[in-house]
Amino acid sequence: MSVNIAAFGNERDGPSEDNQQPSLIWSYLRRSALISDIDCSLSASQVGNPAFTEYQASVFGNVRLVVRDCPVWDIFDSDWYTSRRLIGGADIIVIKYSVNDKTSFQELKDSYVSMIKKTLNHCSVPVIISAIGARKNGVPCTCPLCTSDRRSCVTTAEGVQLAKELGATYLELHTLNDFYIQKYFGGVLEYFMIQSLNQKSSEKMKKRKKLQKCHRVQPPQLEQPEKMPILKGEASHYNADLHNLLCCCQCADVAFYPEDFSTVVEAHKVILCSVSHLFMLLFEVKTPADICDTSIMQTAQSLFTVEVDAAFPLAPRGIPPCIPLLRVVVKDSAFCSCLPDILHFIYSGAFQWERLEEDIKKKVKDPEKTENVLEKVKCILKTPGKLNTTKDCRSQQMKRLYNTSLRLFFNTPVLADVIFKIQDATVPAHRAVLVARCEVMAAMFNAGILQAMSLLICAEMYQVMRLQHICELYIITQLQSMPSRELASTSLSIVSLLKKAKFHNSDCLSTWLLHFIATNYLIFSQKPEFQDLSVEERNFVEMHRWPSNLYLKQLADYRNYIHSQKWHCTVM
Repeated sequence: MSVNIAAFGNERDGPSEDNQQPSLIWSYLRRSALISDIDCSLSASQVGNPAFTEYQASVFGNVRLVVRDCPVWDIFDSDWYTSRRLIGGADIIVIKYSVNDKTSFQELKDSYVSMIKKTLNHCSVPVIISAIGARKNGVPCTCPLCTSDRRSCVTTAEGVQLAKELGATYLELHTLNDFYIQKYFGGVLEYFMIQSLNQKSSEKMKKRKKLQKCHRVQPPQLEQPEKMPILKGEASHYNADLHNLLCCCQCADVAFYPEDFSTVVEAHKVILCSVSHLFMLLFEVKTPADICDTSIMQTAQSLFTVEVDAAFPLAPRGIPPCIPLLRVVVKDSAFCSCLPDILHFIYSGAFQWERLEEDIKKKVKDPEKTENVLEKVKCILKTPGKLNTTKDCRSQQMKRLYNTSLRLFFNTPVLADVIFKIQDATVPAHRAVLVARCEVMAAMFNAGILQAMSLLICAEMYQVMRLQHICELYIITQLQSMPSRELASTSLSIVSLLKKAKFHNSDCLSTWLLHFIATNYLIFSQKPEFQDLSVEERNFVEMHRWPSNLYLKQLADYRNYIHSQKWHCTVM
């Protein structure tokens, strides 16, 4: 291993100075305790004009040190190839100048710094700039006639600026004695020597490891298991289902009429009561004592009248409804004309307030009547004891409140019109909600008694598809969260789950479970239930198993090779 140093510049004050004065590089090599076996030779570009002096020595015991000292900068002009080769092959670069030779320093800055920077762009080499000598005119003359002599020395600031341009370390050596050469200059130079040796040693070690890796038998690479089938979540159809329920008016139990009975608008009590305390009061779900809000009670009395046992026109389809309709007369003609839009607003989620405002403005056209209708809608949506503002009606809080409002009527007899009998227990429900959310229930309530009985026998037809999908997601999430140790010791039969999923036509879950068994093959292949898989299922698992048979064979061969007597550790 070797260290190459390239030194440029002249540390003497000028050509008139005694050339027998030892140079910085030679002084360091001669005085340093780390240097031995010094050999010196000249390399001349032409006879009598040495281009550089080459020193060869040993440092740190057995490290070869090569120093090329070039005292003149003309080599960059006369022999660019040699100068570039010197910089490119150097591990450390030393630039020297005398602080009392301003002319040579200025020439260095103007002509050669750019060349050095251009060469250093292609390699990362530490640079040491050594300013040598004691300034002879440390206190400049103040005489006006001597202004031309004030700048004959190179200042510290100029030297530091040059070091910044080259990204170099700046040193000032006032004299070439033992302290400045060995401790100061020598300490910095030896630090960069050690850094260079460490870098070369690291690169050599990496190269050796790479070479050894190419010739060594490599262990088998375990490929990643196959990706599980992606089970996409299904978006909720809650608002859309209730809106469709209003459009088809199926299972309606309340009808709104104007005072002249010219039109009719049908709706569902449970939906209206779920968002409005006013409708709870109107349909006697709550009493005035429960409401405790005079504005809601006054609006209900002034806006609606519930007619009992009165002769009314038939429903719009011209046939008697299958459910007795509660007749409600709307006293406000403007409000009655906007009632279809208001019901669409309620059934669609009760949060599209801006759209409701636009629809009412188009239909009523009178600003005063429009404002009156909107105020009544706010009162319908009002929470007792609180003041509803337009901001409240537009907020997301209204949407969240509406989406959870039907829970008030879950498993309660209030407004219930269907009773499910399960052994000795009864479960009340609401026909409108069942019809809106379940196609099977909609078919049953619209079909005959015999067809309804056949549907009840087929329990599978009563499963709501979204609920089945949520159950699949829950099972998958629970299985994915089980660690391998718990999966190996659990009494839960995954194969039994697979059989049930196939029996109930849950294709997504059954496919996922097959992949789950294949991915955890080493666990499930040791369980007795593994034998219950069908031939087709077993073939699928064996084809997609992880780890694969090929990897296990490669791993066994590699272990045999490692433990064989022919293999020896390259480190020990």
